[in-house]
Amino acid sequence: MKLPTLPPLFAAILRRSLPYALPLVVSSLLGYLATKAILADAGQPGMPLDDSYIHFVYARRFAEGAPFTFGLGDGFSSGATSFLWPLLLAPFYAVGFQGLSLVYVVWALGTIFHAAVAVETKRLAEGLAGRAAGVGAAAMCLLFGAFAWFAWSGMETIALAWAMTRTVRMSAELAEAKPEARTPRAVLGLGVMGALASLVRPEGGFTALVAVIAIALYSRDARDRVAALKARWPALLPIAAVLWVPIINTIMVGHARSTTAMVKWAVGNPYYPGPRLYAFIGGLVRMLYEDLLSGGPYTAIFMPEHSHYVFLAGALSLVLVTVRTRKIPRGLAVAALVLGTLIPCTFLTILWNRVRYIWPFAPGWFVLVACLGAQLGHWASRLFKETAFVPALVTGVYAGALAGKLGWAIADLANSSRAITEQQVKLGVWAEKNLPKDAVIGLNDTGAIAYFSERRTFDVVGLTTEGEAPYWVGGAGSRYEHYERLGPSKLPTHFIVYPQWFSMPSVLGEELFEATVTNQSILGGATKIAYEADWAVLGRGDRPTLRDRSSVIVDLLDVSDLESERDHGYVLYNATEADNLVTTQWNDDGDDVSDGGRLKRFKDTFTLDFTGSTAPVIVARLAAAEPIRLTLKLDGKAVSGIELPATGWAEVEVKAPEGTTGKHVVDVEGPGDKPFGSMHYWVFAE
Repeated sequence: MKLPTLPPLFAAILRRSLPYALPLVVSSLLGYLATKAILADAGQPGMPLDDSYIHFVYARRFAEGAPFTFGLGDGFSSGATSFLWPLLLAPFYAVGFQGLSLVYVVWALGTIFHAAVAVETKRLAEGLAGRAAGVGAAAMCLLFGAFAWFAWSGMETIALAWAMTRTVRMSAELAEAKPEARTPRAVLGLGVMGALASLVRPEGGFTALVAVIAIALYSRDARDRVAALKARWPALLPIAAVLWVPIINTIMVGHARSTTAMVKWAVGNPYYPGPRLYAFIGGLVRMLYEDLLSGGPYTAIFMPEHSHYVFLAGALSLVLVTVRTRKIPRGLAVAALVLGTLIPCTFLTILWNRVRYIWPFAPGWFVLVACLGAQLGHWASRLFKETAFVPALVTGVYAGALAGKLGWAIADLANSSRAITEQQVKLGVWAEKNLPKDAVIGLNDTGAIAYFSERRTFDVVGLTTEGEAPYWVGGAGSRYEHYERLGPSKLPTHFIVYPQWFSMPSVLGEELFEATVTNQSILGGATKIAYEADWAVLGRGDRPTLRDRSSVIVDLLDVSDLESERDHGYVLYNATEADNLVTTQWNDDGDDVSDGGRLKRFKDTFTLDFTGSTAPVIVARLAAAEPIRLTLKLDGKAVSGIELPATGWAEVEVKAPEGTTGKHVVDVEGPGDKPFGSMHYWVFAE
């Protein structure tokens, strides 16, 4: 009996789908085990990271016709770390997958991308190391605990891994193709893929650059310059995609960088000038190699111990295999993907969320292992006849070592999902039932609480609330001073925060509810508490107690107030975020008085304007852990010594020389071995 012939379209779809069949079976099995563990531990569908719910909120905003916004009724937010991932979820939300049902959608998508990244890794590897090693590389992807963790986490991590791996694979294949095979369709496909990679996450822009180079170098030869340029126009697609987010941010809010980049990127951080930045990045590079890639404490649940040696041997093998096979473009494409792992070393910490920023580059590492197997097989062939099994053996052994971590990874995924459910989700549901509809909730994890509470939010970290990021980066003292400038009407009515992270107890009012979760390691703290906001303290520290309110202030520097520091040329020197704190005293009426300030100072340098007084007096609010003598200078000339006792803060007066007027540079210096803290400097007219 003759079987019916399939229509050409269905035949083509079936042919293209076949390579995904077995990986999808494996991914589905792992997905079943992972989601079953989550449901058993959390008691309901859940996500292991609060950031997953941030994507849910952005997806909902797309579905509601308010794209690029986060908070209810708020304007544009530049905090979305992925453009495409929420956009992909939005149609599902629109057709009814809302609340917890959206979790099932991201689980299904995670299963698909988990299989797809294995297929792309195989294709990338086998072009260098052969089919057996390519299959081994695919097995590594499928059995890698970090990929299993993030495939069912609701995050865009695995989608990014797929997009970047596919981009570098297509770039290599364009370079390797015969000139007649470099068709406009192939070039356009690569341009689109490079654009997609950069729109999944900014790190994808690194592989988008690979696509641009491949298109520029390997598009089909044309008869003249104009035709050559036309053949290469798809290179504009990845470029446009990379520039899309900075351009729209600039148009909408006046800055190119996203708020997430402001908060998390060391490049541009005010506390990391050149030499300190280079040293910081160097330290993270060492941590990446010696700890994270070696299966150290932070990655032990995913990585076999001493994996960094395997990858190092694989990197050397990549060079040898590339030269031996003369597939230079493919070797360079793999090297680019591997070197992309260094990008997270420029972040303020590489350890966020189970080290999630390095995993999208893992397919490149697995290609290195495939190259190691291929090279060992090549060397073995000089001594033995039957060596075809060597690449499969090498990659199989490492895939088996990865598989040995799967149980641990899935258990941690379930445990983390339970923790987020019992704390962040629980608090969001509580807020929806108990807080007024017009409440504004101040948060330091904005995902689940914003998603479930249906209340406006104020992200104190600044990831999703526009304008707050610089003050979080500055430190608690700068946030406090910023809140004083904003005033209560523009501030939250409630807070749901980890009090130890928030570091500003004087504005936390009555405790309303708390969620405590033990036996977890994913949360920012065991207990997160809901409070009423209490803004009565704001402004109490604006004037010194040494002077009554009739005294005329002609200038002041409010230390930690970023605008005041900028206007007065305040020099940070050795300042760090951790030393920028809120200090609280109590006045004679028993009220708490708070002031932001910088501790661990050895020298303050700034400019004050003495215009308006012929005999000005400087009043300084300073702190010291032990008695210390300071020297105050004007324009480099010593004016007075200051004896400062051990105190939370004390206010001292210094008379400036008669006739001092105009702007002058002020230095306040300690002995060099004892630090002090500074909160305020005022100039009063006598």
